[in-house]
Amino acid sequence: MKLISIVSPCYNEEGNVEALTDRVRALFAEMPQYRYEHIIIDNNSSDGTVEILRGIAERDPHVKVIVNARNFGHIRSPQHALMEATGDAVVVLLSDLQDPPELIKDFLREWEAGWPIVVAIKTTSEESGLMYAIRSTYYKTVARLTDVKVFEHFTGFGLYDRKVMDILRKDFRDPNPYFRGQIAEIGLPSKIVPYNQKRRTRGITKNNWYTLYDMAMLGITNLSKVPLRAVIFFGFICSLLSMIAGFCYLIAKLLFWNRFELGLAPTMIGLFFLGSVQLISLGIIGEYVGSIHSIVQNRPLVTEKERINF
Repeated sequence: MKLISIVSPCYNEEGNVEALTDRVRALFAEMPQYRYEHIIIDNNSSDGTVEILRGIAERDPHVKVIVNARNFGHIRSPQHALMEATGDAVVVLLSDLQDPPELIKDFLREWEAGWPIVVAIKTTSEESGLMYAIRSTYYKTVARLTDVKVFEHFTGFGLYDRKVMDILRKDFRDPNPYFRGQIAEIGLPSKIVPYNQKRRTRGITKNNWYTLYDMAMLGITNLSKVPLRAVIFFGFICSLLSMIAGFCYLIAKLLFWNRFELGLAPTMIGLFFLGSVQLISLGIIGEYVGSIHSIVQNRPLVTEKERINF
């Protein structure tokens, strides 16, 4: 019997973890041809999530729990759980139940048909239309910046064959990994399963503008060097425009010596413009330097406080 590993990261999901494990358990009860393990990694929740998980694990040996020593962020924690999965196939399923666990049946059917990667793409979403449009713009921007095939509206929800996980364990050693970018970088054949992403019914989202920005910049810096080169070209363009403007002012002054006054306005505008260009350029370069810094430190993804049912 093939073993399927379900990996679910969670943080302050006391309202969802019981329903999550119940739905996964009911799903595999309909598929007795598979064995399964459900690995839930808790990112040091401050509510009652861990106690609920202890109770679930006591009743259900399929549920395995990792409790982090502290909150290691929404990027590192799920990756650590993925590295601990031992199944013939690994499914990433978030704990907020916006992604339907029942879609795992479709994943397994496509996997059995020979697809090593099955990705769920949300073609529609019950989130705000503005946020969906912003995400669409971001994915299209990333796709233009890189030559790697990037899946639009892909949250990580999907199934990955053991050989995909072996590649991740062996060849990717990033302490601050961008999982979606890693899957795109591997480049193995993939099957897309469309779905509608539900609105969260219990609890509140843990994503804010900073975490979304962090994920967005991580995706760009991991997949493309185009922003760095764009800074260089932008610098050349600004230099050329400044030179042209300088010659125009010189000619105007020579032609209208007594009537044309340079004034402070062009100087101040030029200083502020060049200053903002420098700040933007330094910010872009800083993002790449920060990525290098995290790799050089080579810190572990997480530190575990407790394991249950392993």
